[in-house]
Amino acid sequence: MQTEVTLMAQQNLVSISRQAAGEGIVLLENKAQILPLQAGAKVSLFGRCQIDTYRSGTGSGGAVNVPYAVNALQGLRENADIDVNETLVSVYENWIGEHPFDDGGGGWAAEPWFQTEMPLTDDLVKQAADESSLAIVFIGRTAGEDQDNADAAGSYRLTDAEVAMLEQVCAGFSDVVVVLNVTNIIDMSWLNTLAGRDAIKAVLYSWAAGMEGGHALADVLSGQVTPSGRLTDTIAYQLSDYPSAADFGRKDRNFYTEDIYVGYRYFETFHPQAVQYEFGAGLSYTRFERAVEHHFIEGEGVNQVLHLDVKVTNTGNTYNGKEVVQVYVEAPQGLLGKPSRVLAGFAKTDCLEPGDSETLRISIALKTLASFDDSGATGHLNSYVLEAGQYHVYVGGSVKQATLTNAAVLLDELIVVETLSEALAPVQAFNRLKPGAQTADGMYEKAYEAVPLRQVSLAQRIQENLPAELRMTGDANIKLADVKEGRASLEAFVAQMSAEQLATIVRGEGMCSPKVTPGTAAAFGGVSDSLFKLGIPVAAAADGPSGIRMDSGHKATQVPIGTLLACTWNAPLNQKLFNLIGEELHANQIDTLLGPGINIHRHPLNGRNFEYFSEDPLMTGVMAAAQTLGLKEAGVSGTIKHFAANDQETARTLVDSVVSQRALREIHLKPFEMAVKDGQASSIMTAYNPINGHWTASNYDLNTTVLRGEWGYTGIVMTDWWAKMNDCADAGKEDKTFTSFMVRAQNDLYMVVEHDGAERNAMGDNTMAALAEGTLTIGELQRCAMNICRFIINAPVMSRPLKAFEPIKAFAPNRKLEAEGAISIANELTLAVKKNQTLVIDVPEDGIYQCYGFIKYDRDSQAQSTCSLSLNKVFSMTFSVHGTDGELHKVDGLQVKLSKGLYELSMEFVKPGLELERLGFTKQ
Repeated sequence: MQTEVTLMAQQNLVSISRQAAGEGIVLLENKAQILPLQAGAKVSLFGRCQIDTYRSGTGSGGAVNVPYAVNALQGLRENADIDVNETLVSVYENWIGEHPFDDGGGGWAAEPWFQTEMPLTDDLVKQAADESSLAIVFIGRTAGEDQDNADAAGSYRLTDAEVAMLEQVCAGFSDVVVVLNVTNIIDMSWLNTLAGRDAIKAVLYSWAAGMEGGHALADVLSGQVTPSGRLTDTIAYQLSDYPSAADFGRKDRNFYTEDIYVGYRYFETFHPQAVQYEFGAGLSYTRFERAVEHHFIEGEGVNQVLHLDVKVTNTGNTYNGKEVVQVYVEAPQGLLGKPSRVLAGFAKTDCLEPGDSETLRISIALKTLASFDDSGATGHLNSYVLEAGQYHVYVGGSVKQATLTNAAVLLDELIVVETLSEALAPVQAFNRLKPGAQTADGMYEKAYEAVPLRQVSLAQRIQENLPAELRMTGDANIKLADVKEGRASLEAFVAQMSAEQLATIVRGEGMCSPKVTPGTAAAFGGVSDSLFKLGIPVAAAADGPSGIRMDSGHKATQVPIGTLLACTWNAPLNQKLFNLIGEELHANQIDTLLGPGINIHRHPLNGRNFEYFSEDPLMTGVMAAAQTLGLKEAGVSGTIKHFAANDQETARTLVDSVVSQRALREIHLKPFEMAVKDGQASSIMTAYNPINGHWTASNYDLNTTVLRGEWGYTGIVMTDWWAKMNDCADAGKEDKTFTSFMVRAQNDLYMVVEHDGAERNAMGDNTMAALAEGTLTIGELQRCAMNICRFIINAPVMSRPLKAFEPIKAFAPNRKLEAEGAISIANELTLAVKKNQTLVIDVPEDGIYQCYGFIKYDRDSQAQSTCSLSLNKVFSMTFSVHGTDGELHKVDGLQVKLSKGLYELSMEFVKPGLELERLGFTKQ
């Protein structure tokens, strides 16, 4: 029965993933209604990504081992309404056979962002045009962790080969459709300069749509699904037009001079003529009319809520479809300055048949329009305020198409929404953008003002808020289950822990810890025998957010990238999708998915934008809350990341985000706040970077003052893997071993130390030394321990049988194997392999054997690679390493119990890159 339920859940997940992929495809051009394709029309496919279709980005956010993947060609072939020019396909298949996909040699972020295209000949194009009247051209890009995109060909821009391909196809065909199989937005200016560009009738972003992407694309191209995706980013004509362009990519510090004017907030206020495709843009196969039928305000003062009832009618006569209603607000400029437009609410209809209507109610709490005064200009320092004046409301299909309604809100006087403390203020002086004088066309001149700097003493704040120490009782025979069942308090339970146990519980183990589901990112909780004896189970965390990453080689469902999912503008669909992912987590005994990623698309070149949702904080927050709620409803959790202002991969562990309080609170922290308050998030991952001089993993104001103090968060906070910390009060030098500052900041978990390394402090962190020196208190450690235990109490692991880790797994010989060619394990096996290999080994005598490998990996310490070993086709262990800079390191595996005889040993390089030089089995 369990198998049937699990299979049904997987089938549902695949189905909803395909639906989401279809709803997130964005159609930007459709001249002469060239799409959808007419049934039976033959189409010629150009571009290798019809076959080598990207389904995600690289790095931890995309590394899902899938049971299958549907490329674009397969999706089109299997759609009954589409007839593919197979003659041209065979040319591509033969060429790709001779020019296989370039993975950069495998390994972490080694894959190039584009693939070399097959050169076209005029004869080939003519032959294709003779067989079909319409061409589809695929342009592909990936991106990912550890490397930003570049303003260069093959990254943000088209290659010469891609331009040549487009121009040749446009010369041969009068009707061309361009499919952008990309992870991030790319340069679109070629649409205005390309020779023969008039032949391009349709352009769409199919993004990277997971393992069902090919089917979803075919659904849209065939008209079985009407496109309803809308952009969640602004596409400008020039990369230099983005307001963050001057600072993005620096390796020391990044000044957020644009302040709150990110994306469309900047363009609509200062520079609308720079926009090629606006935020919220997207076309449909049918037409819709929107009408505000009714609006009213409920409540008074700060509690006012504006309700709009918007009637949407499908006025087309052929295609059904869904429509997005977007509501924007123009706030009075006041003393603080505001963007000309701010997304205030949105909703999506059900699928409407021609002539059908649906009325959507969009409710906007007035306090969500408040601005944060970090200068005291309004007389209310460090407060969210609604300045007096008229709040105009616009409704439409994009930020440019939205038209003024009569649903304005008039405030006669300023309203203080919330007064807070100064937190996270910068210490380096810089000037930030704000609107100056309004011009004749309604835009604003650019003006600048000095950013308010830190005034508070962090050292004093920390000392005044030190937690009380629980009297350490020693073992009182209280188990964690007693706390869960209400028989004992959490405080009484944690009071049993010694200083050594407290120092151990704040360390997670991984990657690929054998104490949890094979191949996952971390094990935490009861990682030592002494903690396990207290009844603390070992919880598992797995990389996401586009599916479960298991570097053991075990398979999972890969769903579309975060950007595509946001482009659905469908929060309920996202919630449903992640509820089903939650069921898959349950089935694999994983407690938290390391996602969603909810950083802001501050600049198009961020290599990791594909994991994130949008340039807008409301859109990002709504999607984050929907996904975390979906996971929570399934009984698991999402670990929202990367907290915070982590929006470039270049020097991501070093570059200081120098940013104002206002920009942090209104833009970069807002999605996290929404995920905590609306999405009930219970797990957060801090980022690699510092904010205003303080690394996020040890940033007291971030993790305690704001997150726990202001937002009331009671969950866990973990570091990103092998993060650095520095002094909570004085900043200064950073290091991976400064976990005392992490604990003081109330970042609960250090991720990660090696297997069985938590109790023995394998990384050599300074937690115990800081206790001895008096720079860390027992109370602070106890506070983190309570946060961790509180999380585990509510995690699925608490409902699973409490089972101790069995370090030794027994295997029996395979009697069917031939002795000829078998290699004895009496000596080390010299392998020097980087690719999957299977051989027969001869175990000379019964015994328990310690397995080890000599491994090298020519990458830096942030890169990750794995090799899994199986004996007689049964998974045994995983060697997980991060970069060794090419030096040979000995890595211990697990102990295995082997009887004398022959075994089939299989080595699977699940995440390629490392080289297994030698493999040994030492009899214990």
